[in-house]
Amino acid sequence: MDVLSRAAAGERLSASEILELYQLPLPEVAAVAHELRLRRSNPQVVTYLIDRNINYTNICNVACNFCAFYRTRRQSDAYVLSFEEIGHKIEELMQIGGRRILMQGGVNPDLPFEWYLELLRYLKRHYPEVRIDAFSPEEILGLEKITGRDCRELLVALKEAGLDGLPGAGGEILVDEVRAKAAPARIKSGDWFRILDTAQSLGLYTIATMVIGFGETYEQRVAHLLQIREQQDKALRAYGQGFAAFAMWTLQTEHTRLKGKAPGATAHEYLQQLAIARIALDNLPNLQASWPSMGFKVAQAALYYGANDFGSTMLEENVVSVAAGHNRTHATVRQIVRHIADAGFIPAERDPYYNIKQYPDVQAILNEKPPVALPLA
Repeated sequence: MDVLSRAAAGERLSASEILELYQLPLPEVAAVAHELRLRRSNPQVVTYLIDRNINYTNICNVACNFCAFYRTRRQSDAYVLSFEEIGHKIEELMQIGGRRILMQGGVNPDLPFEWYLELLRYLKRHYPEVRIDAFSPEEILGLEKITGRDCRELLVALKEAGLDGLPGAGGEILVDEVRAKAAPARIKSGDWFRILDTAQSLGLYTIATMVIGFGETYEQRVAHLLQIREQQDKALRAYGQGFAAFAMWTLQTEHTRLKGKAPGATAHEYLQQLAIARIALDNLPNLQASWPSMGFKVAQAALYYGANDFGSTMLEENVVSVAAGHNRTHATVRQIVRHIADAGFIPAERDPYYNIKQYPDVQAILNEKPPVALPLA
């Protein structure tokens, strides 16, 4: 039986078999990936989330070569948002029906651990219905260094203060050889998994991520996927929950120090890698399409290459867009619903765990006048 037949039959592929997929015609790989997506999630439905990104500070001492967002504390446009400013952003989200924030910042050595606890308590006190997924593994590692405490102790305290989950940012390619070339001070793969494993053991929400285009080999991409699959096996077995989803996008270098030094990745590569991820990650039912990095049309195509989710409104994406030099910082519900419907699927609003909250009235949304752009704080 050839590798695509084994994949279509639902069999788990080995590293060498996954590697073989890169040499096969993409339409054939995509057909198998789409068939697996239809089996592993509702075949008629594509989900989306109403949420907002909030970057509470842009001060960071990690200084990744592929980041155009971070600032040193001495730069004039460095900032730390006040609790009230963050609260105002949440109120804007609530006005459009959102009840979840994804909050991340740089590794800011000037912020003591108590600041994070006070922030979470403030937000839960004023916005108890809003879910807070915050602080990437890189930020938790930074807090370990600042406080001298281990991640379990830190995450327990953060959870008690109101933290609901950890974003999976900082994954990029989970091979340290690749990471060392792109950002020598970046979190190592072992620490990334250690921190997310601890979060999963505490019942915190997590997702797995991948960024392609650093010049990594196919073997290194496969190594990344297999580590994600391994961790998911472990977490489901030991904790009864693991990564809620897998999200992937392409490296954006236009305004970064990696411009001209890293190849990035084409739309063809993105769709190929997404399809291969759907086949390889047999224990992860939810894969997101990435409209912020790829645009709406490629994201629509991704729905036939293994993705069953269109991502979220985001409202304020600052990291990828700044690096890329484009203005895809947020999407309206109308835009997302229209693109899902135009691709031939039923749009469904979900929560972070992919439970469907409601099926919107597509015709009513499409027939209404486009809303005036929300002024972002």
